[in-house]
Amino acid sequence: MIEMGDFEMIISTRGRYALRVMVELAQRTGDGYVPLKEIAEHQDISEKYLENVIKVLVQNGFLEGLRGKGGGYRLTREPKDYTLGGILRLAEGSLASVACTEDSAADCPRRNICPSRPVWQKLDQLINGYLDGITLADLLETDGEL
Repeated sequence: MIEMGDFEMIISTRGRYALRVMVELAQRTGDGYVPLKEIAEHQDISEKYLENVIKVLVQNGFLEGLRGKGGGYRLTREPKDYTLGGILRLAEGSLASVACTEDSAADCPRRNICPSRPVWQKLDQLINGYLDGITLADLLETDGEL
């Protein structure tokens, strides 16, 4: 959670879990398909909830799945080709700091006279730029410093 005075941006459980799954699969690149049950156990996430998170990742081409014996999930690209911003936007739908800056937001009637809107737009640019500048590969190489 990013906090600034009265402002809070909260990444949901879904977003955090999507990132955890992607990091685990990045760590296991080369291991083939990783079973859902194994991911759930390693990440301490219920299989039922994890199925919903993974479904979105598969539908959008971030992961591929294989059913049956030897099945599971794996990344469709190299870890360097996934950004945290891309993963979180996929899971969250948006990383907008306030509703009026979301791409899908209806035009705000105060758009042209709101003195704080440029602040939120700039904050969104900073957040998205920061998260788009970090890849799964970066997370694998870091020792807690980004």
